[in-house]
Amino acid sequence: MPFDASATPSPMSIDEHRERILATVSPLAPVWVSLADALNLTLAADVLAKVDVPSFDNSAMDGYALRRADVSAASAESPVRLKVVADLAAGSAENPPLRDGETARIMTGAAVPADADCIVPIEDTDCGTDTVLISRAPKPAAHIRRTATDVHNGQTVLTAGRVLGPRDLAAAAATGSSELLVHRPPRVGVLSTGSELRAPGEPLSGGQIHDSNSLLLAALVTQAGAVAIQLGSVLDDEDALRAVLEEHAAHVDVFITSGGVSVGAYDIVRHVLAPLGVWFGPVRMQPGKPQGFGRLPRASGDGDGPAIFALPGNPVSVFVSFETFVRPALLTLAGRTQITRDTVVATVSTGWQSPAGRAQYMPAVVSVDEGGTPTVRPATAGGAGSYLVASLAHANALAFVPHDITDVREGQLLAVTLVT
Repeated sequence: MPFDASATPSPMSIDEHRERILATVSPLAPVWVSLADALNLTLAADVLAKVDVPSFDNSAMDGYALRRADVSAASAESPVRLKVVADLAAGSAENPPLRDGETARIMTGAAVPADADCIVPIEDTDCGTDTVLISRAPKPAAHIRRTATDVHNGQTVLTAGRVLGPRDLAAAAATGSSELLVHRPPRVGVLSTGSELRAPGEPLSGGQIHDSNSLLLAALVTQAGAVAIQLGSVLDDEDALRAVLEEHAAHVDVFITSGGVSVGAYDIVRHVLAPLGVWFGPVRMQPGKPQGFGRLPRASGDGDGPAIFALPGNPVSVFVSFETFVRPALLTLAGRTQITRDTVVATVSTGWQSPAGRAQYMPAVVSVDEGGTPTVRPATAGGAGSYLVASLAHANALAFVPHDITDVREGQLLAVTLVT
């Protein structure tokens, strides 16, 4: 169901708001990128091997390539002497013939001569260069890496939807790819609003605070695999906000704002965006009750422009709102199929209160007791206060309290989302 910005807002459940958001986003168009630029991006198409791996029979050891029949009786007490007729380094295209009683010294990775059927490692020889004594009989096909025993030409190496890690890039390179088709990571403009905001480290006058939301959101965006574009902070001035959005709308896929989303006289985000069709309303959650989401119109008037998340201004509300609504949308845009974090069921070790009629996300600390059972407690004695940004640093999880529970008691079981 699409957002209706003109409708009288009624409280919405967390699931309803998230589902409506996800219904409006889809993976960004795929692009070709070099292997060096593909780390942590989502593969948009299967990768097929362009070559066999290995592409030729090669030696797994430094040693001697030979015919097993020539040394089948070799032992430490009765070594067999062979004539060394070639010296084969990795990368050599030489394929020397081997007659009875002859061998080729060979390095790891070098192509095995066609006349050889095994490799004797250097440890089982006297390391000779003109002739060599073999002191142990090898097993059949010993230490030979056969052609295509890893991957056949045309075989699927990586499947679409995979988030590319270092080993994936190595597999693509080894099988002949230099570029991969991936979903482009979303570009996200991050903006704080409020005349009270000052840059971190600046001296504060009465009523002023340092802007932590911009840094928090930019870091969360980056952690989610998107590209954060920090747009700083804007005074409580509608024209200034419009100017920033108009300047950057053509260059981002998503805007995230913090602050100015409630119904106050200075809530400029709502004043500017609601007339453009952005939905604002309450969500039955604590913290993070006031929310806004929609799409900005394109400057040309042709279709939708970037998505915009209008989040509350208090830092804990920002964090909870991002984890609950923004992160799944960014992962969807990036082509991810897994868009939720891991959850565990934990036993409450220290109880707390939760507001009636609203689901609560409590910043929490999850640990494991002596018996191996996960336990959970609030990250701070202040509970879920939306202003407790310094205490937020201690949280490694969000404990979810359903809307019909007001008294979270010791020993109770809760679903807990891990956020580190």
